[in-house]
Amino acid sequence: MAWVFFLAGCGSPASSDPPPWTYGAVAATLHPLVAQYTVAASAPAQVSIEFGTDTSYGRSTWSQQVNAGGKASFFVAGMRPTTTYHMRARFDFASGATMYDSDHIFTTKGLPNVTFPQVTVNQTSGSSVQGVDVTSSTGPQATAAVFDHDGSLIWYYYDPAMPPLTFPLKFLANGDFIAQYYQNLREVDLSGQVVREETIDQLNHDLKAAGYSIHAAEFHHDMLSLANGHWIVLVDLEKDFQDLPGYPGTTQVVGDALVDLDPNNRLVWVWNTFDHLDVNRHPYMFPDWTHSNALVYTPDGNLLLSMRHQSWIIKINYANGAGNGDILWRLGPEGDFSLAQNDAAQWFYNEHAPVIVQSQGAKTTLAMFDNGNTRPDSSGQRCEQNNDCYSRGLLMDVDESAMTASVSWQYQPGWYSLWGGDIERLPNGDTEIDFTNPDGGPSRVVETDSSAMPQVLWQMNSSKAEFYRAYRIPSLYPGVQW
Repeated sequence: MAWVFFLAGCGSPASSDPPPWTYGAVAATLHPLVAQYTVAASAPAQVSIEFGTDTSYGRSTWSQQVNAGGKASFFVAGMRPTTTYHMRARFDFASGATMYDSDHIFTTKGLPNVTFPQVTVNQTSGSSVQGVDVTSSTGPQATAAVFDHDGSLIWYYYDPAMPPLTFPLKFLANGDFIAQYYQNLREVDLSGQVVREETIDQLNHDLKAAGYSIHAAEFHHDMLSLANGHWIVLVDLEKDFQDLPGYPGTTQVVGDALVDLDPNNRLVWVWNTFDHLDVNRHPYMFPDWTHSNALVYTPDGNLLLSMRHQSWIIKINYANGAGNGDILWRLGPEGDFSLAQNDAAQWFYNEHAPVIVQSQGAKTTLAMFDNGNTRPDSSGQRCEQNNDCYSRGLLMDVDESAMTASVSWQYQPGWYSLWGGDIERLPNGDTEIDFTNPDGGPSRVVETDSSAMPQVLWQMNSSKAEFYRAYRIPSLYPGVQW
């Protein structure tokens, strides 16, 4: 590796000081779409890497502090396969001087010989789309992928030893990704290297050693990474019951548990559905009783858990690890809130992916993907019986003081997504919604405006893949907008 020494700047250091020097070098990583750029400087500086297909660059990594005489390395990611890129380091010194490394050429490699999701994109003329889409899917071998807003694949994680379902892929505040599989939970950096891992076998060993009687069958559907480095994992549990009403003999019921792991993967808090909910309430697909699919950390330090087979979002007394696990409320049909629309069909049913859009005191706006599997019609029959189900993206205003809920926005295109799906309100006020397998077809991800009659501004259609989740992030670097 040859170091490139370069001296350039705009801004003037003090006349008595020698001008600072900088150097940088670029190398390939094990990931075919990711470069490693190493820099050093003679004075402390904030450094970022600019890159693009020509010398106008156009995109940047996040910045980090480089100490005088010290080195720092950046992963440069967000590039397409078999494409030549230009990149250079930018140094911003405390003196106000800005200096640039010389231009480096880097050519990404081709993708491995495995199946990837394929997408096509349509965009409304005049609309502006920013950011990139993180997807986790079923179907192809490589199921964890990130696409640019034009549909180009710009990052992925693939390990042939893992099963073909990343369940899900989550972007972390430190710039890494969580890739969750049934038996493994991995944090990987942009080069694809594992930096932290928990296995279901190790989790069960630790549960037993700590005196818990539960046995986790698998990780599934979601996990949380908290600011203090804790992971809250969602696992399946199986428990036998005798002669439940309507179920004579032995019934093996599948529930869920939450396990809080500190940064060293030590158990610090455990919550079990069987300790807090009535096993005889089972509106959908019993004995797969709860089938939880999403976790949300609330501003008051508690947890929301989306329970698809209960059609409930429940709030759990977590209290930042000090809570007793009591259920503080149940949002959804037959729960603790009254619905302003006074129409049972306007509740969400068998939902996925609730997120907090805004929260102020007791008032919260939640977005969720309303699959609608068991939505009742005007006669009270489930829609599945009449083959007239539909799914929608939904915003709901929740008042924990008045115990009221109200649908405040929805996008209902008439598609039915039997499973999966995702939703988020974007910083520009638009909404992105992932319809998984709508009407038996490929997944559709749409960005709509926020009007009462939402208009589609951008749409990504998949083939060879059904997206369990697809969601927008500003870039592959926290705090950086592409």
